[in-house]
Amino acid sequence: MPTPPRMIPLLQQFDFAHKRLADRLAGPVMDSGNGTDVEVGPMTDKEYFWEPVPDCWSVRRRTDGPGPRATTLTGTGEWGRDATPGPHPAPPPFTTIAWRLSHLCELLTLRADHTAGSHTLTRDDYCSSKDAAGAISAFETAAAAWRKALHGVDDSALDTVGYSTYPHGSDSGDPFIDIVWWVNQELLHHGAEIALMRDLYRSQPH
Repeated sequence: MPTPPRMIPLLQQFDFAHKRLADRLAGPVMDSGNGTDVEVGPMTDKEYFWEPVPDCWSVRRRTDGPGPRATTLTGTGEWGRDATPGPHPAPPPFTTIAWRLSHLCELLTLRADHTAGSHTLTRDDYCSSKDAAGAISAFETAAAAWRKALHGVDDSALDTVGYSTYPHGSDSGDPFIDIVWWVNQELLHHGAEIALMRDLYRSQPH
């Protein structure tokens, strides 16, 4: 089935943002923005869990309990991500790379399932990674799942409200093309945040 023309730039944008973040996380080089390769080492566990300010939200062992102003650790398994039911704390807690990657990977994984999978996964089913290598691998898996879910989406699906049944967003009230755009926005802005945090970490005395 041919890709709907209005989907093509969104797929190209997703692929660009995915590669940009994947290279920024794992190296050995990344695109500087002008086509020049810049050397970058793989993210370390210390970077993954780095808390640049007090009282960050992060990914933690369940035995350690939720962090400051959090009331739960979402997901399944030994590690979970700091969270609290709404209304969320104000001002919002600063979040670690671990938190941001877990959130992004969960979003991609669940939306893929609620678009072209079982339509059953919830946040309680997601397993956050306990280290940087696992998080990098999880990002690749989640991005591939979402990209695969977009295969075969036709013009009719793009206009269908509720085509994605993802329960934690606006999916039930928006046409699917808006959801595809929103996922790109999530990848772009969290990718930029993570890249900046890597730069800041590199500049710290160690």
